[in-house]
Amino acid sequence: MPRRPSRRRLLVALLAATLVVVVADVSGWSATDRVRALGATVLGPLERVAARGGGAALEASDSRAARTRLGYDAAVDARTTEEARQLRALLDSPGATGARLVPARVVAVGSQGVAGPERVTIDVGSRDGITADRTVVNADGLVGRVVATGPWTSDVVLVGSADLAVGVRVGSAGTLGALTGATGPTRASGATGATGVTEATRGSGVRPRPAGQLDLQLVQRGSVAVGDAVTTMGSTGGRPFVAGVPVGRVSSVDPGGGRFAPTAAVQPSVDVTRLDVVGVLLTAPRTTPRAAVEGTAR
Repeated sequence: MPRRPSRRRLLVALLAATLVVVVADVSGWSATDRVRALGATVLGPLERVAARGGGAALEASDSRAARTRLGYDAAVDARTTEEARQLRALLDSPGATGARLVPARVVAVGSQGVAGPERVTIDVGSRDGITADRTVVNADGLVGRVVATGPWTSDVVLVGSADLAVGVRVGSAGTLGALTGATGPTRASGATGATGVTEATRGSGVRPRPAGQLDLQLVQRGSVAVGDAVTTMGSTGGRPFVAGVPVGRVSSVDPGGGRFAPTAAVQPSVDVTRLDVVGVLLTAPRTTPRAAVEGTAR
């Protein structure tokens, strides 16, 4: 089977023939027209072969571009589908039950703590009706609170931040407590090591917290057990926190050590390192007075 000429040989032949025609033109050779005709006869098939090669390369490039576009479109479609799924889950979650909310996406990450980001920026702001001290949730529970707004964006301080304390209820009895980040004001201040445990907690009877867990301190005598649900207690007018939003579950209980109220570690419901679609709860202050009721006589 005869070997097909390589592309390099075709190019050499084209260059040689072109050189012959140029020399003939410069020298004024009377047979230039015949040379041109001969060149066209000889080089025509070669040019078509070369053109087919170039066309194949161009088609391959177009094919790669088309595949790239298809891959990009598929990624966009998958992203849109995932956002729709997260929004649906958010609207069906306990934290959003009966509430008006503005959906948003996390678009920037701010300061970092020992367990991840402590602040993020979301893509809704004052022009969307957002004001400071609004509760931010996702499908899993409490994300944080709005601390600053611009026309189109807002800053949110996250659960686990040293700047955020949350009043909570613990367990089925609803025992009152305060929840902070592992380096927050609930603990005595001290240097923070690489594990996120303050030096002041060593030897204090408080167990070291794994990165990402929260400190719970009950504000009244009561019991707390591993697995107890922790939810928001709520604030006046629902700001900064509405009541009943899941915050996490008790993961361990600290030894008593003579303290007045128990302390414990809480595993948060929300993974702040994987935030995407969130909702800002819009709650209006109560304006209708509650009616007085009488107790039942025994």
